Amino acid sequence: MPDWTPATWLIAAGRSRVAGDPLNVAPVFASNFYLPADRLYSRTDGTPTSDALEELLGGLEHGRALAFASGMAAVAVVFGRLPVGSRIAVPTDPYHGVAGIVDEGEAHGRWTVDRLDQADTPAWLDALRTCDLVWLESPENPMMTVADLPTICGAPRRDGTLVAVDSTFATPLNQQPLDYGADIVMHSATKFIGGHSDLLGGVLITRDDELYDEFHRRRLLYGATIGAMEAFLTIRGARTLALRLERAQQNALELAQRLDAHPGIARVLYPGLPSHGTHDVARAFMTGFGAMLSFETTGTGERASEVCARAELINHATSLGGVESTMERRAVIAGQERIPPTLIRLSVGCEDVEDLWADLDQALRPS
Repeated sequence: MPDWTPATWLIAAGRSRVAGDPLNVAPVFASNFYLPADRLYSRTDGTPTSDALEELLGGLEHGRALAFASGMAAVAVVFGRLPVGSRIAVPTDPYHGVAGIVDEGEAHGRWTVDRLDQADTPAWLDALRTCDLVWLESPENPMMTVADLPTICGAPRRDGTLVAVDSTFATPLNQQPLDYGADIVMHSATKFIGGHSDLLGGVLITRDDELYDEFHRRRLLYGATIGAMEAFLTIRGARTLALRLERAQQNALELAQRLDAHPGIARVLYPGLPSHGTHDVARAFMTGFGAMLSFETTGTGERASEVCARAELINHATSLGGVESTMERRAVIAGQERIPPTLIRLSVGCEDVEDLWADLDQALRPS
């Protein structure tokens, strides 16, 4: 990687720079290629479009990237390599898709599970000595707990123990888990990297060539290769990630501070607030606090649902990381029943912060 800042890399990387080639990487709609050639079949070898995407995202984390059809496809490849009898550690309330994979494997006797409070660093350090896979999700969805990644990822571990970090909420711009000692970083490119709520994609990044080769083989076997159009859209979205994230996390901090003083709010969960339980941890190594926050309304879960429904600018929708703000009550999602019933997860977008605040304020007023 040239000596460019990440913001510049996002714009400049993944281009051919060959005279006569298009400036922008084009979607290559092809399932197979003329022989003899190094590239035979797109499920096996990807396309020139996915190559460019992998160069772009791998360079951000100073590793080798593999693009997948979705974030969950990438997750499935990591968990799919574990043999029967494995032991894994995951956060108490991980992303519900990850929870589903973990619960299913446990029910079938494939592995045993340690479910740990993400803020309990000593428990994670113990897990490094006993587990085959330590899976962190930081910041955590939707409680926004930040793991002490430098301490955990850099600690001594048993031979063969892998540490993986779902860094979707942070993006590659706010933390670099591989630099701390993690073996694998996963991003749902559907979210902030794509940034426009118009694609599904995932990525695994590692500096271990053997892991890379294994993930590549499993991607082929699982049929989880990203499509050419999705790869193209992800590249196009990633070009503006630094700009979008800068605006969105400025908005998020301002909204978190105002919500924290609002009479209709019981609690705000945002790592950028000094009141957050892992604020000091986040401040120690993250370069930004991100654009995700959660808050609990006063009253009942039904009132929280009404707040979501009454919003006029903020979209009542799932997923996150787009230029537009979205919010939803998470406890109604299957697999998220342990989430507080009044908790609303808010993905803060790039709208004018005063417009966002006016919308939140009116939605929170007693009906």
